[in-house]
Amino acid sequence: MAPVATSDAAPVRNTAPSLKAVKQEEKTFNPFYSPAIADDGDTTYKYAQYKPVFPDVKWEPLTNVDVVERGLFADPEKRALFSAATKVKHLTPAIGTEIHGIDLRQLSDAQKDELALLLAERGVVFFRDQELNIHEQLSLAAYWGPLHKHANTPVPKEPGLETVHVVYNDHSRRPDPSAFSKLELWHSDVSYEAQPPAATSLKLYTGPEYGGDTLWSSGYALYSFLSPGMQKYLEGLTAVHSAVAQAEGAKAAGLPVRRDPVESVHPVVRVHPATGWKSVYVNPGFTRRILGVSKAESDFLLDFLFRQLSESVDFQVRFKWEPNSIAIWDNRVVTHSATFDFWPATRHALRATPHGEVPLSVEEYERTTGKQAKDRQIEIWKQQGIEDPRQNGAAKARPRGYND
Repeated sequence: MAPVATSDAAPVRNTAPSLKAVKQEEKTFNPFYSPAIADDGDTTYKYAQYKPVFPDVKWEPLTNVDVVERGLFADPEKRALFSAATKVKHLTPAIGTEIHGIDLRQLSDAQKDELALLLAERGVVFFRDQELNIHEQLSLAAYWGPLHKHANTPVPKEPGLETVHVVYNDHSRRPDPSAFSKLELWHSDVSYEAQPPAATSLKLYTGPEYGGDTLWSSGYALYSFLSPGMQKYLEGLTAVHSAVAQAEGAKAAGLPVRRDPVESVHPVVRVHPATGWKSVYVNPGFTRRILGVSKAESDFLLDFLFRQLSESVDFQVRFKWEPNSIAIWDNRVVTHSATFDFWPATRHALRATPHGEVPLSVEEYERTTGKQAKDRQIEIWKQQGIEDPRQNGAAKARPRGYND
């Protein structure tokens, strides 16, 4: 017979965390909206001066700045840039180019202009074995636009580098996969600003032997994938991009917010001023609502677009980092995400981020420039002497299967 509990028995305690505690834990440790605040304390680390800190200061709101689109000054053939390289390799048809044999410290202005145009066309360009220091990286970025100062994320310990964004993780903090979805980590940097970034660069100083890759997805390719009717529909829409969740994430982690969060309305389809090509411009990290439609329609459209940019491998390129690798990408036409698969290794990189122009809708671009905005894929086909197969496609192109 089972023993009967007596009145002096210790009460049974519920050791499960409360719902409130669980929600607070998830809010605080979301690795996208709550930056890492700890490090391993190793002061002998080679790049300790670039470890992250969060200065408790207050900045005034950003104001509009003048931006000159340097890609408009480039030789379309990019002869100065390509002739200096030992190898130029496009990594996928839609996005990504790797260039060998160029020292980014030695670029002439003509080469910088051509690189800006290449970024506008290919979305992201990769270089390896680059010895440029953070000051030289900032100088290169500033050639393409005024430098952005992030309101929430860490800056290096070394003074005077408040325009640098630090990417840093070591064994002291393990990412919690239960606190976030992979989808929401796809983003275009600070797209909530009135003038979101243009040619952004990230240099890796320390990285794992493998893992910690970054992926980029082409907004051009996403636009080209859509049916003509959907393209036309999206061209007339705008969406809200918000910094609020990122600011709240910083506060939840006990960190200062250096500038009050903002929200901006941007076109769902924007046009790159150097190429004239149309790109879908939404991202799971910061795009919150499409205006002028019901919430149900907004949620449906955004979920559809988010899943296409994050799940369609035909739109993407993946980069395997090495120390002294640098990626430069055009935030106006790509989104990106990183893998969280390298713990307990250290991954440490520094980012320089120039502002771009106020995003231009198709209507604004065509009205202000007198030019017609174009579909990148159709333009590529024209260069190849191929007529658009989507016109009377049933007669001109047969569907195919996959062999892999």
